[in-house]
Amino acid sequence: MKDSHSHRKGGAVSGDDQRDYDGYARLGLDRSGQAEAFDAIGDRYDEAFPHKEGQLAAGAWLAAALPPGSRVLDVGCGTGLPTARQLVAAGHQVVGNDISPGMLDLARGHVPEATFHLGDLADLRDGHLGTFDGIAAFFALLMLPRPEIPHALRMLHDLLRPGGLLALSMVEADVDDYAIPFLGNTIRVSGYLRDELRQVVRDAGFDIAGESSLAYAPASTDVPPEIQLFLNLRRA
Repeated sequence: MKDSHSHRKGGAVSGDDQRDYDGYARLGLDRSGQAEAFDAIGDRYDEAFPHKEGQLAAGAWLAAALPPGSRVLDVGCGTGLPTARQLVAAGHQVVGNDISPGMLDLARGHVPEATFHLGDLADLRDGHLGTFDGIAAFFALLMLPRPEIPHALRMLHDLLRPGGLLALSMVEADVDDYAIPFLGNTIRVSGYLRDELRQVVRDAGFDIAGESSLAYAPASTDVPPEIQLFLNLRRA
């Protein structure tokens, strides 16, 4: 589906967009509403999205492809399930980051071996969490307006050590900052069709090592079915 917002094609950043950014800075946006929505959702997220086969497969690729004991960032880690737990079980050092205090409280209980930090994705640009061998970003970037996504990808690229890996997932949809009902709350999401997503990640400095897609029907009837895209990426 398409929304009524105008948006760029091909992932390029226009001159006007570039002037609005200092590296990766938010366009004066307040994402507290997103955080409050996920605070309210809590454990219902895992109940509404069970059997995360695509995410588990992508997490398994990341866990196996990294050297033992790698340092891995879980962006938008949510409740820590399944990814932070999966990576810890594989012997990696996991650092989780999320904007929702409620989700992080659950994550600390689910995966006490990991370290979790509260903060917006954009706050990672100062490098205060250090660098990483791998990054998992499962359905985190779709919470951003489309003009921010290429900058977020370049920021994640710079947080990776040379040759580092990124497991990325998005929902396939041609939308920009589109409001949807979600488990009794409202969130705003963006997406790409798969050819455009491939171009956006390549423009951000990644090679595509593998990809898959999955038709997914959430258990909750108030969340629509979706096509999930999973990209296995390597810092070029």
